[in-house]
Amino acid sequence: MSAGPDFRIEGRLFRQGVWPVAGVDEVGRGPLAGPVAAAAVILDPKRLPRGLDDSKALTQKEREDAFERIMKKALAVSVSFVTPAEIDAMNIRQASLAAMTRAIAGLSRAPAYVLVDGSDPPRLSCPCRAIVKGDAAALSIAAASIVAKVARDAMMRRLGAHFPPYGFETNVGYAAPRHLDALREIGPTPLHRMSFSPLREG
Repeated sequence: MSAGPDFRIEGRLFRQGVWPVAGVDEVGRGPLAGPVAAAAVILDPKRLPRGLDDSKALTQKEREDAFERIMKKALAVSVSFVTPAEIDAMNIRQASLAAMTRAIAGLSRAPAYVLVDGSDPPRLSCPCRAIVKGDAAALSIAAASIVAKVARDAMMRRLGAHFPPYGFETNVGYAAPRHLDALREIGPTPLHRMSFSPLREG
């Protein structure tokens, strides 16, 4: 069983004089509605937040508590959203890459090196390493996964108040039964990704 993410990769780079190092992750590739989100986080080697893990391994309460610790202790945090209209225009892969690129560009400190979750990194002006299941390996990526997830879920809960039949406050745009029922009965909203099945067939 994995012990969870740690700071070894970032620490090795730090000792080599490569700093700052940003961890990057995106969330929301699969939902039928809402934006795709990405976060970039530069952790402070002297003030690492405790209790971080892949956001999918944490409960909502654990994620929100971890989010607060990250925001208090990180050297820099940036979140970016790519809208449903942009997703439809450029496809979800390009939208995810755009969200990550924007999140990195939004950092208050320019990273010397970037660690990205997955196998499909964005093109950057600095060195970048893609790590499959990086959110379970590198602490900076785990922090980014938590920030992106908490930020996107909070946005979808706020939007749910404006579109109550779809249940966005609980399903955050994924294809849950209540969401699909509302689509059949009412149709899509401006938040829906019209290029996604079953919307593009309808």
